[in-house]
Amino acid sequence: MTLLLWVASLVGLGVASGAAGNGYSTVFNLPGSESNTALEMMTEATPDTAGATANVVWEVSDGSVNDAEPRERVAAALAEIADMPGVGSVISPWDEQGAGQIGEDETIAYAQVAFPEQSHELDKGLVEDVIEVAQGAGTDGLRVELGGSAITAAEEPSAAASELVAIVAAAVVLFIAFGSLLGMVLPIVIALAGVGTAVLTVSLLSHAVTISDIAPTLGVLIGLGVGIDYALFIVTRHRNGLRAGVDPEESVVTALNTSGRAVVFAAITVVLALLGLLTLGLSFLNGAALAASLTVLCTAAASVTLLPALLAFFGPRVLSRKERRSLAEHGPVTGADTSGFWARWAAVVERRPLALSALAILVIVVLALPTLSMRLGSSDQGTNPDDFTSKRAYDMLAEGFGPGFNGPLVLVAEVPSAEAGDALAGLAEDIAAVDGVADVVGGSVAEGATIGIMQVTPEFSPQDEETSDLIETLRQDVIPPAEADTGLQVYVGGQTAINDDFAGELASKMAMFVGVIVLLGCLLLLLAFRSVVIPLTAAVMNLMAALASFGVVVAFFQWGWVSDAVGMGSGPVEPFLPVLMLPVLFGLSMDYQVFLVSRMHEEWVHTKDNRRAVIVGQSETGRVITAAATIMVAVFCAFILGGQRVIAMFGVGLAVAVALDAFVLRTVLVPAAMHLFGRANWWLPGWLDRILPHLSVEAPEKPAPRENAPAEETDDTTKAETHLQTQR
Repeated sequence: MTLLLWVASLVGLGVASGAAGNGYSTVFNLPGSESNTALEMMTEATPDTAGATANVVWEVSDGSVNDAEPRERVAAALAEIADMPGVGSVISPWDEQGAGQIGEDETIAYAQVAFPEQSHELDKGLVEDVIEVAQGAGTDGLRVELGGSAITAAEEPSAAASELVAIVAAAVVLFIAFGSLLGMVLPIVIALAGVGTAVLTVSLLSHAVTISDIAPTLGVLIGLGVGIDYALFIVTRHRNGLRAGVDPEESVVTALNTSGRAVVFAAITVVLALLGLLTLGLSFLNGAALAASLTVLCTAAASVTLLPALLAFFGPRVLSRKERRSLAEHGPVTGADTSGFWARWAAVVERRPLALSALAILVIVVLALPTLSMRLGSSDQGTNPDDFTSKRAYDMLAEGFGPGFNGPLVLVAEVPSAEAGDALAGLAEDIAAVDGVADVVGGSVAEGATIGIMQVTPEFSPQDEETSDLIETLRQDVIPPAEADTGLQVYVGGQTAINDDFAGELASKMAMFVGVIVLLGCLLLLLAFRSVVIPLTAAVMNLMAALASFGVVVAFFQWGWVSDAVGMGSGPVEPFLPVLMLPVLFGLSMDYQVFLVSRMHEEWVHTKDNRRAVIVGQSETGRVITAAATIMVAVFCAFILGGQRVIAMFGVGLAVAVALDAFVLRTVLVPAAMHLFGRANWWLPGWLDRILPHLSVEAPEKPAPRENAPAEETDDTTKAETHLQTQR
């Protein structure tokens, strides 16, 4: 019945989503910001040209762009584009308004194609038709490329290849971990069911809520990682039960009541961390938070409903054939001692907590150092892969007209009087003399008009820090004197200014956002483990891992250590990347913290021996945590191959953070710190203990051994206990 309900849900959502399509839209403008005001005024004044734009750029290998053959071919293509329904206007260099659209050496020229709609609203088919017609004019001696926001939106590669690679990589790790085909397939099926349900639901929700087109890919990236991990934890517990001789149905129930509880709690921590994005009040991030949260919820739901049904159906076949033969021939005894390493490693950490803590902190600090130079900003088309036409057009324009030509500033002015018109003309002259300004076009106002538009071309590319400095200089120093006592009101806009405003808004709210998600994580851990020290140490360590992952992103993409080598180019870190990564990192870190410390807490409740609790907890969870992390790292790394710079940044950042979390924090730093803190780990003021509700994350579970089998004397717990006895 459960399986049928899931199949029916997926089919129903698929049909509905296919019929309705999607309404994804990427909108960076900020209501009330100066750049958004400029956009609204320009839209009202020139509705046919205030939307997305495209540049048709061409270059001749010999002669001039004004020669008869290239001019005729390009002019014919531009005329065909201008007649397309959905195209607002086309301005060629041979039109009266197109003066200055031919480079000085006359080998490079461009035409402006304007659309009445923004890039996220454009029909992709229309943009593809524009690209096809324009490039059809090219010959051996005439190269035609296209750039602009409209072109980039149509060029974004599909994430399907990355998703396939991620699934294959996860399958390989699962097969190595379980040695069972069924044990490998089930976690992947659960992840795909949860992610599929979420993606289809988000597609339908995009018609009612603003959800960016990057949100589904981000949701799939997160959903595959956590979905496979959640299923892995439950399947591992169930397999342990089967090997211990527990009846399959009873083993499923026990796995759900133990690891299933931890999965639900871990999913809640991820969702709450993601919903912390709502505190920023930005529609772009609200949609991303909704999509990612829904994906995590769906994968968790599949893990605690669909997975138990499948486990019960397949019974002991979840074990490999070798494990089933051993169970039949020798009784319920665990096979070869494959996890003894973790008992020995736990003993090493217990003996050398200070030295290992120092080494772990040193690794994290070194990786985090580049974070000090992190610069938030939107990368431009110059960072696109070399095989993108937008990248080639960007390079051609930079060569023919200067790097700042790819991101002009648009100044929109309210001109209520003749005096204000004179002030605007004088402002144009003042701006032309400002350092960092390459060219100024406009500044005059037609008779009777109340809105003036001026285009300012910086000397630097849109993503350069100098361009951001120029925007601030214009707003703070140059424009205010012209506005004083004249009635003139000037707003600095354009896509470059919109991106700059968006980055500034996010940076100003970063501290508050970090505080919110840290507080939520601490409260959840406080409830789960009834301890003050454990939540505080977890928060500090999670921040350390986040800073280290940001440092790697800065080195790889801002400094170009990796991005330049793979054709993505170096540039600033996308402004929304830290605020999207932080809740995911905190949520995933809490996953591993919950699975590790819940076992320690269980042992502490039974024995009140901190040393034993830490060793036993690390011994029993080390193997599954590192296996789960390996799968998640493989999934995240697969998304680096997709060709999207933003998704590659997420993939690198999340992969580094998860690897540090599992192999440095949970394997070394957390247990070492807990050994150093001793009984203080479990301290909670009496008054707080009385008022806090009791929340059990993971119920105690130890299957009783059969009389004809040794009581799992080869497992990590017994080894850890033996180590404790020999040390006393």
